Amino acid sequence: METDQDESVKATEESNRQAEEERGEIDAPGIEEQEEIEEASEAPETPEKAAEEEAKFEEALEEGAVEEEPTEIVGEEAEAEEIPEEEEITEEEGRREIERREEVEEEIVEERIYTIPLRRAWISPRKKRTPRAVRLVKSFIQRHMKPETLVMSNEVNERLWSRSIQKPPRRIRVRAVRDTEGTVTLYLAEGD
Repeated sequence: METDQDESVKATEESNRQAEEERGEIDAPGIEEQEEIEEASEAPETPEKAAEEEAKFEEALEEGAVEEEPTEIVGEEAEAEEIPEEEEITEEEGRREIERREEVEEEIVEERIYTIPLRRAWISPRKKRTPRAVRLVKSFIQRHMKPETLVMSNEVNERLWSRSIQKPPRRIRVRAVRDTEGTVTLYLAEGD
């Protein structure tokens, strides 16, 4: 049961495919491939027919007349099945691999822990305190580490905003990490 919209979509897809074939971007499918595509796209119209076809397929599998075709797996299941069973990775090897990736991603040149006082934020009007606290943290790190770029992690931002706009913390402990590119990233200090 096809609607006018389905027909227009198919016509558009066909015209796109023809244009790609003319440009040489894709190879034109042979007649056999087109028939296979059409057969695959045709679904049984009723659930009873689907159950009958599935039963016939299972009987053929049991008799050995038909081999089961591998199905395409999409999403998280595909990621889990990418590693063959022969090459299973132990937990220890997995941890080492993760540590190596982290080292490559973030080569630490310098790391410092600061306790930043935020008492000046409390001088501001109630509805401007936490935004001012954020600016105070950034200016403190600019003054002390002179970074090319400054990145504040989400956890630091959440700590500043944890008690809403009116009541920022009086002080905050952060771990400032400079990488090889001169970028300083702020994280919460351990224990906070």
